[in-house]
Amino acid sequence: MARQKTAYVCNDCGADYTKWQGQCTSCGAWNTLTEVRLASAKTAAQESRNVRFDGYAGAAGQQKIVSLSEVSVEEMPRFSAGAGELDRVLGGGLVPGSAVLIGGHPGAGKSTLLLQTMCYLAEQMPALYVTGEESLQQVAMRAQRLGLPTGQLKMLSETNVETICDTAQKLQPKVMVIDSIQVMHMADVQSAPGSVSQVRESAAYLTRFAKQTGTVLFMVGHVTKDGSLAGPKVLEHMIDCSLQLEGSSDSRFRTLRSHKNRFGAVNELGVFAMLEQGLKEVKNPSSIFLSRAEGPSPGSVVMVVWEGTRPLLVEIQALVDHSHMNNPRRVAVGLEQNRLSMLLAVLHRHGGMMTGDQDVFVNVVGGVKVLETSADLALLMSVVSSFRDQALPHDLMVFGEVGLSGEIRPVPNGQERIWEAAKHGFKRAIVPKGNVPKEELPGMQVVAVSKLSEALEAL
Repeated sequence: MARQKTAYVCNDCGADYTKWQGQCTSCGAWNTLTEVRLASAKTAAQESRNVRFDGYAGAAGQQKIVSLSEVSVEEMPRFSAGAGELDRVLGGGLVPGSAVLIGGHPGAGKSTLLLQTMCYLAEQMPALYVTGEESLQQVAMRAQRLGLPTGQLKMLSETNVETICDTAQKLQPKVMVIDSIQVMHMADVQSAPGSVSQVRESAAYLTRFAKQTGTVLFMVGHVTKDGSLAGPKVLEHMIDCSLQLEGSSDSRFRTLRSHKNRFGAVNELGVFAMLEQGLKEVKNPSSIFLSRAEGPSPGSVVMVVWEGTRPLLVEIQALVDHSHMNNPRRVAVGLEQNRLSMLLAVLHRHGGMMTGDQDVFVNVVGGVKVLETSADLALLMSVVSSFRDQALPHDLMVFGEVGLSGEIRPVPNGQERIWEAAKHGFKRAIVPKGNVPKEELPGMQVVAVSKLSEALEAL
């Protein structure tokens, strides 16, 4: 009998080693190497030949080499998932044969969102929901509580991947859900469910099944305590679309963001509200992020961020207070803290405002994370407003990137941002010169600035 080979794989980055060691030299993490058993090349080839999903087009071994010019470039047919916000994040709907991974903290609503989607799709096409964590009675109780139509949805309680694929081969579903990938296992892999090897092999087997059969595959993924997806990093490379469902426990709103999408825009954002009837889509997210105070208050300003393919209006709040410490605090929630320190230095050098003895706190209302540089000018305007204790006009909107030399740089999709603000009733805007619309908007006063000093004078 041939000796079985083993390797050691890092749980964080997926790097492999021939022997165990305390620290992964690739990512620097400690105690993250897990032993996995390797199959020989002959055995792997035999297993690859044995994996056949009869009755479906595109099975392995039936492909031929063609030139690139012969490949059809027609758009792949999509179909709706039943929720406009989910379709937006997916890039316009579901693509046959795609593998979608949805991650999130416990209680975020991953299973609820997928159960609602599957009950809707089951009314139109064969659909299979595979649950490995909950019993069928628990899923049925949730569906009954949400008032979902359950007559057409097929359910399966199983954790063995080979059994799931054999069952799906007979049912031939168009959409299938695996809840969750961390509890799935394969009989040939000698490790516990949830380990690196089990998650990797199970995901590879299910993804190959989805590609060869044209089935839309949803996989639920757990996250670690720091918010990253649990399991090997190669899991995110296997799938076509990686979604993250986020939301704090004290808020009824959930945001669905795409971190990887082969069929649409990355960083697309969808907003849902958690109600008694489940997750309901919010078609106008700007309305919930602009729940401002009735009267103007110092340190508050509205800006427009670009999320995926649409603009969103969010509010930035700043609080500047005298510090009693040797090192004043710089706290940023929803923004990058290092960029806050840099912008305060620009404000001192080119705006003449010294905040070295002040504590500065900034926050993006609504729990939105702003990663783009268009928030620079709005952040500085809110800091100046709080520092001078003077409220800015309630109908003012600001955006623009601030450079180290005090210049105001234009940002992408500037005119669309101004139009979005005008639709929500804003009358004034301070924007970079490069983003000024060619035609004047009725009822909107646009002030173009090219330097930080001009923006401060415009206030």
